[in-house]
Amino acid sequence: MSDIYAKFCIRHESFVLDVNLTLPGAGITVLFGHSGSGKTTCLRSMAGLEQFEHSYFSVGDDIWQDSDRRLFVPTYQRPMGYVFQESGLFPHLSVKANLLFGKKRVPSSERRITLDAMTELLGIGHLLDRAPHQLSGGEKQRVAIARALLTSPRLLLMDEPLSALDVKRKQEILPYLEKLRSELSIPIIYVTHSVQELARLADHVVVFENGSILVSDTAQTVMSDPRFENVFGSEVGSIFDTTVAEYLDHNITRLDAGGVPILAPRVIGEKGDQYRCRILASDVSVCLDEPHGTSMLNRLPAKIADIRLPDVPNGHEILVLQFVNGLKLLANITVKSHHDLNLHTGMNVWCQIKSVALT
Repeated sequence: MSDIYAKFCIRHESFVLDVNLTLPGAGITVLFGHSGSGKTTCLRSMAGLEQFEHSYFSVGDDIWQDSDRRLFVPTYQRPMGYVFQESGLFPHLSVKANLLFGKKRVPSSERRITLDAMTELLGIGHLLDRAPHQLSGGEKQRVAIARALLTSPRLLLMDEPLSALDVKRKQEILPYLEKLRSELSIPIIYVTHSVQELARLADHVVVFENGSILVSDTAQTVMSDPRFENVFGSEVGSIFDTTVAEYLDHNITRLDAGGVPILAPRVIGEKGDQYRCRILASDVSVCLDEPHGTSMLNRLPAKIADIRLPDVPNGHEILVLQFVNGLKLLANITVKSHHDLNLHTGMNVWCQIKSVALT
């Protein structure tokens, strides 16, 4: 699918939104930032729920808004799905009737997604006869997502769909969102302020700050860039898209990150499955020589690609470590460690990763 283009500009005394984006026409793009940074306003503009004087938005060859040509396609005419923070299910209808309500909006000749496919993908087949009040929060959101997808949209917009859920329900629904990314060809624009959701789901990341774009790039590039430590705080780290390679003794799974082996202390999926691995910079240490006699299972050779000095007194440094295949890993170290080990860019080192901390 062709790219998505978005240009929105509004200036009020209390708020400014000025974005100019080119987004991939596949996978999940996460709009990330603190509350009030402009990400939800941008999403609502894509949906046509906000209309600014200087705006442009297109999905592939379809132009939904072009203020220069005085073109504006109203929300109800845009072939898109929208999932809000609350499920918004009709309380007087069953789950199945809620799903069919979305499907009926689309002429039969334009329907590309079936009810059976959605109930299987989102695991809601056993809920069809229930009323919304009989569902958990996670189940309600899965039904809301299915209802949006049954409109056979060209674009799916999701506005913090997990923010109203507790931790247990979030963990319940995240695997289903990962399935959407891997099994559907529909581009998804996903708003969140959760680093965990970003790390689990994002193919592309747009970071908002005060109504402007701080960065727009692939998830791996953004998460492994030490310049954005202030954005992610204590959760700064790296992500790797891996393949489940084999199972070892004592419930250890060997993951393959493009030739770099990563050991995880549990059984993960089936052999050949794709698995996104997240490693926090605080869970990585550096050694000058290959470590022996250590409890850390992951001991890997790497090269120091960059060193970011602390922004504040008594802060820590961030090393950018690069593996032989080009993948990058962040590591937090103290200024004292930098001095004692005489670390410098281009130096070959060994890194240790806490296996029990892998997420």
